[in-house]
Amino acid sequence: MRPDWAPPEVDVDRPASSRIYDYMLGGSHNFAADREVAERAIAAMPELPAVLRENRAFLGRAVRYLAAEAGVDQFLDLGSGMPTAGNVHEIAGAINPAARVVYVDLDPVAVAHSQAILGDHPRSDAIHADLRDPLEVLAHPAVRDLLDRDRPIAVLLVATLHFVPDEQRPERILGQLREALAPGSYLALSHASADGRPPAGQRDAQAVYARSDNAVLMRSRAEIARLLDGWRLVPPGIVRCPAWHPEPGRELGPEADQFPGYAAIGRLA
Repeated sequence: MRPDWAPPEVDVDRPASSRIYDYMLGGSHNFAADREVAERAIAAMPELPAVLRENRAFLGRAVRYLAAEAGVDQFLDLGSGMPTAGNVHEIAGAINPAARVVYVDLDPVAVAHSQAILGDHPRSDAIHADLRDPLEVLAHPAVRDLLDRDRPIAVLLVATLHFVPDEQRPERILGQLREALAPGSYLALSHASADGRPPAGQRDAQAVYARSDNAVLMRSRAEIARLLDGWRLVPPGIVRCPAWHPEPGRELGPEADQFPGYAAIGRLA
């Protein structure tokens, strides 16, 4: 049955990564097709919901660092997904009420729910656009109205770039952002990786995700470092996601060294 809240242009039988994530994070804005893929992915890789929660936690730490320590007050969240607890405008706004945020996603359901949550929020918006074309994103009227490209902008690519295959040239995406953004801008990135992990479960999870709107491409730390060429990395550089500026008092166990993904923040000189 098609839910009443589903936009008419959405194919409810076609799984989408944003709604799969929503289901794994305990959300309710997903369809049967999304839940089927999510359950199969969890069966292949049982730690996936915890992995997504850790990526979400990194997003929060990254935004707090960027708003408080780096002093950035403009955020562009590419591949923002379904809104959930701890959204960027909430975290940044608690530090700097003047912070401005634009959420970008290709899933109309995610965009519609983001817009509903934002309501009449004067300094935030959500748009339907493709992160694979950053120049088109930056030219969008909502982005032009809210974000000043003559000043530093923090671009967030959290758990999204691993959906961009090599043939779509993710390095071009980051290169165009480098050329278009003002000096002092930042990039926050987390990315899936199979480094140091048994390959069987990773292959199974990737095969399941291939049935959704995007397949997951695991990249090594060296490959991620090449993508970040031209960005001056904030210490501690490219590390496993839980190890990037962990919450004070949090002790990382040995499982952190096996986390299936890396995180980093880079700055444009």
